[in-house]
Amino acid sequence: MPASAGPTVASPREAAEDTPAPLAGGTHGPYALHPLLDTTLDALAQGAATRSGPLPAGGPAAVTARLRSLTGPALPETGTGAHEALHTLVSALAEGAADPAHPHCAAHLHCPPLAVAAAADLAAAALNPSLDSWDQAPAATALETRTTRALAALAYPGRPAADALVTTGGTESNHLALLLAREELTGDHPLRIICGANAHHSIHRAAWLLGLPAPHTLPTPTGTLDPATLRRALADPATRDTPTLVVATAGTTDTGSIDPLPAIAGLCRTHGARLHTDASYGGPLLFSDTLRPALDGLDQSHTIAVDLHKLGWQPIAAGLLAVPDTTTLTPLAHHTDYLNAPDDTRAGLPDLLGRSLRTTRRPDILKIAVTLRALGRRGLGDLVERVHAAAQHLADLIEAHPSFELHARPTLTTVLFRPTGADDPTTAALRRTLLHHGHAVLGRTTTPQGLWLKATLLNPHTTPDDLRTLLTLVEGQTRR
Repeated sequence: MPASAGPTVASPREAAEDTPAPLAGGTHGPYALHPLLDTTLDALAQGAATRSGPLPAGGPAAVTARLRSLTGPALPETGTGAHEALHTLVSALAEGAADPAHPHCAAHLHCPPLAVAAAADLAAAALNPSLDSWDQAPAATALETRTTRALAALAYPGRPAADALVTTGGTESNHLALLLAREELTGDHPLRIICGANAHHSIHRAAWLLGLPAPHTLPTPTGTLDPATLRRALADPATRDTPTLVVATAGTTDTGSIDPLPAIAGLCRTHGARLHTDASYGGPLLFSDTLRPALDGLDQSHTIAVDLHKLGWQPIAAGLLAVPDTTTLTPLAHHTDYLNAPDDTRAGLPDLLGRSLRTTRRPDILKIAVTLRALGRRGLGDLVERVHAAAQHLADLIEAHPSFELHARPTLTTVLFRPTGADDPTTAALRRTLLHHGHAVLGRTTTPQGLWLKATLLNPHTTPDDLRTLLTLVEGQTRR
């Protein structure tokens, strides 16, 4: 070797591949990830092909046994290497998954994520910023601020100070809404919460966690909160001086119904009550010019919960709590010197601890921001309209089919139906049989009229043929 020659320098790819347990971040990280992505994608494809349906067949015991046989010990003495571990576990997970991208997987508010959102989530995982202090997430902090304010402006048009927090979903958003109401509505009596029987269970859980009295739950025999019933509860002389939070729902979990928001908001104004609207399911109708009127009155809420991992096609988690003015969030302020020292804040470093009850917090805003940029409001609105139209079409098919009974025309994307004349045990057993064979994943909902099968349509690629086939599968089990 000539005397002037220096040491051989490895390329970034070689350096990444030769390093024991390479990292995902830094300049070498992308080179380490690239071959692992190929392995992961191959494993996803293999697992889905082996499953070949919306759900693995056989039930819980069979799925557990299959996973154990495919993967071996959970903590081996000696590692198998990155590629083998990824391929084995990812393919096993995909083979045993309930796949929301399959048109016959329609039980829950669990959407198939967009590919662009999943890709963005990979970048978030590789960079691994934590939004509990600016110096851990400089660009993510700025991106979250811009994106949450843009989304809050959808919910509160004409309110320049509207803001939103990123949450893990409706449960956390509802918890925060009750916390803000408790802190705002101080008085001689504890906060009284009024909600309908159609409200999400997290309202009751949040009241318990916050040490508040159990919510006063009004009956909702029609599936929505009746303004006349609410008026009587608000006018009760025994609680006239009690600070009150009313919880409305825009998109119930059971039926997708929307409470009469304008009437409820008017009653809250008249009686001096605060209003929280849980629009975790229905909130994304805001993206659609056609469907947005169903949410008239939403902007009169003091707080609004919205989930973009339902009708926003984001990987879990992607929740929001929107408020009409950022000062509404002041009660969440929290101080610890190592994260938001007062002199740092005065010097201009953003204070992030008042943006969540969590400390370590991943940048879930990235996948949301990428999706908004890629599709725009109209693109997302189109997806919302597609699944809404699919629900209407499924309702049409059920109404025209003598073997089935439709509960009601769908408001959002939830369709309740059952075999004509079937009793509750028969309907429940039919659903479990479809699950056991891996043919279809349908939910269940109980109304005053009994038990129903629930199809929650969140896949914008579902076709009319897919819906007809779904009904054929259900009918086939009914005849056995």
